[in-house]
Amino acid sequence: MRIAMLSYHTCPLATLGGKDTGGMNVYVKELTSHLGRAGVQVDVYTRSQDEHVPHVLHDLGYGNRVVHIPAGPEIPLPKPQLATYISDFTKGILQFAADRNFYYDIIHSHYWMSGLAGLSLREQWSSPVIHMFHTLGLMKNRIARSEAEVEGEYRINGEADVIASADRLVAATIAERAQLESLYRAPASKISVIPPGVDLSRFYPIPKDEAKAVIGVPPED
Repeated sequence: MRIAMLSYHTCPLATLGGKDTGGMNVYVKELTSHLGRAGVQVDVYTRSQDEHVPHVLHDLGYGNRVVHIPAGPEIPLPKPQLATYISDFTKGILQFAADRNFYYDIIHSHYWMSGLAGLSLREQWSSPVIHMFHTLGLMKNRIARSEAEVEGEYRINGEADVIASADRLVAATIAERAQLESLYRAPASKISVIPPGVDLSRFYPIPKDEAKAVIGVPPED
């Protein structure tokens, strides 16, 4: 099996802690690594943000790789500008795959812009689109503290298009599934809840006294 993993706006190999790097980067990287361990071939497609970085990197183990597709200027761009280059991203993926005679059994997209790219790829490949949002625009708008934090109609409409057309939606939690159903009227039959895993080499129990010392709680409390 071969999967085309789409992470349009951010690279899974990017340094964590930036404005647009965090949990999704870790999720895509670890998911790809574990799929490779299970014998699944994965190409992660992301928008190139640095012309000096090789466009193809084999850094995810088991032969799986990240493919940087030029789409717009090869520099970091604010998210509102990225939607302009989704079609260029899609064309670049199609060309890369065609040059190597690749066929993908599944398109797995992450975040709403990747979802739109995935729907376009499906038109050419006839491969099912499995999509995960990670964050939802309407949910973010509910808790926005200022006008600057409000997501625009283009994102909301884009999310609605992905929900309506994707073959399967993945929610990380039961709460996210409920949000998809109530805010976007997503059909319950289309949603699968798949909780993220835990890196047990990084997160593990330690003795209570040691834990209290780490967070500054007196031993007797």
